[in-house]
Amino acid sequence: MREFAKKYLEIINTQFKGLNLTRILDPEEFYYKQVLDSVKPLEESQIFSKALETSKLLVDIGFGGGFPLLPLAFKFPQYKFIGIDSTNKKVKAVGEISKMFHMEHVKVYHQRFEEILFDKEAVLTFKAVGKISEILPELSYTAPITVFFYKGPQLDQKENFESILNEWDLIEEKIIEIPNTDGRLILGFKPKKLSKVRQKNLVNLKQML
Repeated sequence: MREFAKKYLEIINTQFKGLNLTRILDPEEFYYKQVLDSVKPLEESQIFSKALETSKLLVDIGFGGGFPLLPLAFKFPQYKFIGIDSTNKKVKAVGEISKMFHMEHVKVYHQRFEEILFDKEAVLTFKAVGKISEILPELSYTAPITVFFYKGPQLDQKENFESILNEWDLIEEKIIEIPNTDGRLILGFKPKKLSKVRQKNLVNLKQML
């Protein structure tokens, strides 16, 4: 992963300089805080890894500069990956970077997750994107989904998600130790009911594969 991190940062600092894909530009920091931080949770959480092994599809929502999307896709090429982000410039940049790494198993879209119907079994990831209590109620799904949030090691008091536990089961709460960082808290959720569709005219996940 070190060579991957080195090349990734080099691409960011040259072809995509000025796009603000990451504020972490020190090579060592980038390796630990962006690349290792992206893959370690999946490596160390049996619940996370089992969910992806079952669905074989991961949808990363709000990937920004490509994290955890591209490090995960590089580390686990046996699975399919879809990236969703609302900033078109970053979508185009990360799409180009994925091609530079020959990641044919990755697709990226300029889209809002609220506009997607998750009609295929998948693992969803959110890293540094909004509050759990506001995100989960906005999901529409007719297939089994498992949702994992990458959070800081000490969950913000504002992140009270008790209000959603009548519709969602908390299936994972694990601190991941990452060298030279404060660590990462992974929270995993599964819906209690198989189907919930918030609105009409949604984009089907199956069509995005």
